[in-house]
Amino acid sequence: MARIDHYFATGLYRAALPSARNAALMKVCLSIAADDSAGRRWSSKHAYRGYTSYASLNDLPLRAPEFADLQKRIDVHVARFARLLDFDLGRKRLRLDSMWINVLETGGVHGGHIHPHSAISGTFYVSVPKGTSTIRFEDPRLPLMMAAPPRKERAKPHNRSHVSVTPAPGNLLLWESWLRHDVSVNQARAPRISISFNYS
Repeated sequence: MARIDHYFATGLYRAALPSARNAALMKVCLSIAADDSAGRRWSSKHAYRGYTSYASLNDLPLRAPEFADLQKRIDVHVARFARLLDFDLGRKRLRLDSMWINVLETGGVHGGHIHPHSAISGTFYVSVPKGTSTIRFEDPRLPLMMAAPPRKERAKPHNRSHVSVTPAPGNLLLWESWLRHDVSVNQARAPRISISFNYS
């Protein structure tokens, strides 16, 4: 009798955080976006349709209590995910390295990328209007597949070249930072607001 053993699985950690605090988070995200001229300039220069504090602010948990509270809630899930991944951290633990705001306007997109110099990355979704963009993850073996035939449209998730996830408000997604991902075009009429982060 033949069998297939599946190795080298890529985990995507999902959790739903209480969305009661999302209104306060959305308000502070939009307030910071309005005040952060350096972030708006960077977004414009790099054709980011909307606003991101990725290259301008590095102290969100110190800047507003809403972010400090969010960090505490995420810390618990990152520690759990690290245990599930069998990370050998010894007596150390992963710590928040960076956190930034993303306000993706209608028509905005975020091309494929990874998060170098980090162990776990993720996104918390604050506002997700109907028809918003998905986040798509790429099989890390894709560049090595050379002559492999395409996968069937209804292939099992672990056999697909790409897996798309449609977020909802309050969703927390965590993945290993080397996992390439992108954000498809936001077709909603309102901005999609999220908070992304890296742990090292």
